[in-house]
Amino acid sequence: MDQKGLAIGGLLFSHFERIQTSPPSVIVIGGGISGVAAARALHNASIKVTLLESRDRLGGRVHTDYSFGCPIDMGASWLHGACNENSLAPLIRCLGLKLYRTSGDNSVLYDHDLESYALFDKDGHQVPQQLVIEVGEIFERILKETVKIRDEHANDMSLLEAISIVLDRHPNLRQEGLQYEVLQWYICRMEAWFAADVDTISLKNWDQEHVLSGGHGLMVQGYDPVIKALAKDLDIRLNHRVIKILQRHNKVIVTVEDGTNIVADAAIVTVPLGVLKANLIKFEPELPEWKASAISDMGVGYENKIALRFSTVYWPNVEVLGIAAPKSDACGYFLNLHKATGHPVLVYMAAGRFAYDIEKLSDEETVNLVMLQLKKMLPDATDPIQYLVSRWGTDPNSLGSYSCDLVGKPADTYERFCAPVDNLYFAGEAASIDHSGSVHGAYSSGIAAAEDCRRHLSVQHGISDLFQIALREEMTEVMVPLQISRM
Repeated sequence: MDQKGLAIGGLLFSHFERIQTSPPSVIVIGGGISGVAAARALHNASIKVTLLESRDRLGGRVHTDYSFGCPIDMGASWLHGACNENSLAPLIRCLGLKLYRTSGDNSVLYDHDLESYALFDKDGHQVPQQLVIEVGEIFERILKETVKIRDEHANDMSLLEAISIVLDRHPNLRQEGLQYEVLQWYICRMEAWFAADVDTISLKNWDQEHVLSGGHGLMVQGYDPVIKALAKDLDIRLNHRVIKILQRHNKVIVTVEDGTNIVADAAIVTVPLGVLKANLIKFEPELPEWKASAISDMGVGYENKIALRFSTVYWPNVEVLGIAAPKSDACGYFLNLHKATGHPVLVYMAAGRFAYDIEKLSDEETVNLVMLQLKKMLPDATDPIQYLVSRWGTDPNSLGSYSCDLVGKPADTYERFCAPVDNLYFAGEAASIDHSGSVHGAYSSGIAAAEDCRRHLSVQHGISDLFQIALREEMTEVMVPLQISRM
């Protein structure tokens, strides 16, 4: 820092040190659900909080689009674990938001099960349901065998490598022809769950996530109402891209892109992992090696959605339309929102390298590519009248969809990522030890970081130890059940 910068910083700190009677202040960086939840909790604890968001909207990777005339979540869209133990359940209940259950607790397809689907081969013939169920059972047996491989090896490996070892040991589990292609579709669905290719998914960690009970529920009205409720009456500054965070004398100075400096007693960083990995924010002093290595040790997954609105519904009345192929990255599936919400919309889900690669195409080229798959399944398919294409991988505000476990990830990575650096706290889906990659994980992480920050400030300022995490304006004593349905 130059002498002029030091002088300005010194004046700013001197000014704030003279105001001992003012309430403690916190800057929350990032307006996704984690940042908004942290800001909400701090505001409820009578702490002066300012939220800075680089986009022109709140929500981050939670983004409900209304251009179709109905809510379409182009980012997160499920409540993973539709039960009272889910940290978001009280808020969802009180807002009266509806869920559409897409799976039970033990679905081999994770957020979908085999209750409502239509799977086609590459020639457009529907695959018999019994064959799909039988291959699904074999896939589960293969995955159980990979646990034995993990126990035998001290070093980590990719899940694909472990599956190859299992098939070498148990040739009877190998599949051929159509069965092999259906198995590849199951692998495609697994890759969609992790937003990563099977050759990058960690064998040691793939099944270690604590998935809540209750199955998985699609947010029928989108996640936008949740963001709006959390953000009510907060000091939010959109189009404020943070480029530097300076820690000095128990204060933080946050610099935004236009050169404006904002000073506070502490800051909570909730920007996506991809932004941290790209070093788009300069930390002064630099983050310690243990923190920087935690950021480096985490992987970033990619998942994109192509939402298609049609003039009429011409597809089967099932939740999922899928196509099997000789390779998992050539498989694909469409989520049928008409069954869940009543709107004539299909959403194609792309994950891993394929999701990143299609961002090199124009929107029109991407839609044409997706429609080729749909027309293989349904030759008489008509073109959409509207479409939306997400680009989470190249969006400079996200640079990825959500975190994933790389092969060889150290066991203490999450703990190091979550840990504060003096008066600088970290939150987000990547900071959720038990529920990374989920909306409720990001929400809980924001609440936890706010609580840690509040405790730190209470020691410095002697403020009350009362801390209300809930939305005081909306929460009631009455326990309203979650509104979950399946048609």
